[in-house]
This record gives sequence, C-alpha cells and structure tokens, in this order.
Amino acid sequence: MTDIERLDRLEARLRVVEDELAVTRLIASYGPLVDAGEADATAELWAEDGSYDVEGWQMRDREDVRSMVRSDGHQGLIAGGCSHFLGPAHVTLSGDDAVAVCESVLVRHRDGGYSVRRAGANHFVLRRGPDGWRIAHRTTRALDGSAEARGLLAAGALGRAS
Repeated sequence: MTDIERLDRLEARLRVVEDELAVTRLIASYGPLVDAGEADATAELWAEDGSYDVEGWQMRDREDVRSMVRSDGHQGLIAGGCSHFLGPAHVTLSGDDAVAVCESVLVRHRDGGYSVRRAGANHFVLRRGPDGWRIAHRTTRALDGSAEARGLLAAGALGRAS
C-alpha cells in the first residue's frame, strides 16, 4: 500500500468519525435546547422540511417544531422543571444519509422531588446538507411494551429507516 492510499483510507475513516460525532452532538443538543425553551435553535436541528412524529402528533416542518416549543403546554412543562434526557445514540451512516436511534426519559420536578414521566424510543433519519447534518424525520414512541416502539429500536440499531 502506498502512502497516498494509506492517507486516503485514514481520511475516509476520519470522515466517518467526524460524521458520527456531528450526528451524535446534534441529537444530544435536543434535550438542553428544548428544556431551555430555545424554540429557534431547537427548530434548526431539523431540515427545512423535516418532520417529527411523537405519539401521533405530527410536526411537518421547522415551524411546527418551533411552535411546539413555544406552546403553552411546553412552556408550562419547562417552567415547572423538567429534563428531556436522550441517551447515547447508535448511528449508522450511508454517505449523506444517516439513521440513528436512542432511548429517552422525561423527568419532571414535582413536590420537591423528581419522577420519570415517560420513557421513549427515538428513531431518526438524518441527512447532510449545505449547513451540515439535520433531522429529516424523527419518530418517538413510548416504551410501553408496544411492538411499534420495539420496532423503532430494532430498526435504528440495525441501521434501517423505520
């Protein structure tokens, strides 16, 4: 193997690591941004036409995501104290497309303590555009024993779109 071939292989491996890190950081930023009420920054995690399906609530673009963060329901949730915690993401890359999956918990502050209010399966389809990686579609389902939630986890861990 020539030095140029070795360098090309190293650059390709580094590109994969950088892409996985970028996708992981993007997903990890959701919780802090949404809990801070940063509607614009949260919406920017999505592609312009990116969608978010959470328990049948369909957000079809960035503006819908922005509106969700600004909604009275969400503002009341964060004013009372909460954490949308997303665990480590498993990322599968395919050129300018990626699939990722992680589990999440919603922790609420109440009566001087904290309780887990929800556990979720989160499946992401992402794409790289001129501004970097963005969420093309996110599906979240409660981890309530349903086949749908388990299917999201399996599909993401196996690198498949749901």
